[in-house]
Amino acid sequence: MVKIVLFVVSYLLGAIPFGLLFGKMAGIDVRREGSRNIGATNVSRVVGKKFGILTLLCDLLKGAIPVLAAFFFLPEQPGREQAAVLCGLLAVIGHMFPVYLGFKGGKGVATGLGVFLCFSGWAILISAAIFISVVYITGFVSVGSLAAAAMLPLWLYLLGESTVIVMGGLAVALLIWIKHHENISRLLKGEEKSWKKKS
Repeated sequence: MVKIVLFVVSYLLGAIPFGLLFGKMAGIDVRREGSRNIGATNVSRVVGKKFGILTLLCDLLKGAIPVLAAFFFLPEQPGREQAAVLCGLLAVIGHMFPVYLGFKGGKGVATGLGVFLCFSGWAILISAAIFISVVYITGFVSVGSLAAAAMLPLWLYLLGESTVIVMGGLAVALLIWIKHHENISRLLKGEEKSWKKKS
């Protein structure tokens, strides 16, 4: 019963659209501006860096809290780690497909970051370095996100994390790529907006 409650709460917490809420505080519906995404990048672009940073932190926390809650409330026994990974995955799914917004949500990058920060800080540090480097070189946040997500399962594996954590990383990476399908299409057409250029 505890696991079921944790799973439900993980999804519902992940589904909270902080980017939309912060945008509303500034009088802007981020779903109608910029890339029309509720994530930190679009919030920063259309509302301001302060709200973008707040969105990033809140989206990160809603990925980390379910994992930490699973480790706190579940006893140390077989299946505990699997439950924690599933809680994190459900938080990411909640962000991407929030019930509050008709299942139309964000890309899940920051929430995924929060999830795996609880499992492997080193893997996240390496992925963050890749993200920053790729964005700096290309000017595209989407390319940095895709590169960091794609490499995360590899870092988890090389750092000796368990199979369930590696598979969780693979699942999140796949979901992030799927949610970036519009960005990928724009990149192929040369229509993606660069972070170096003002929109």
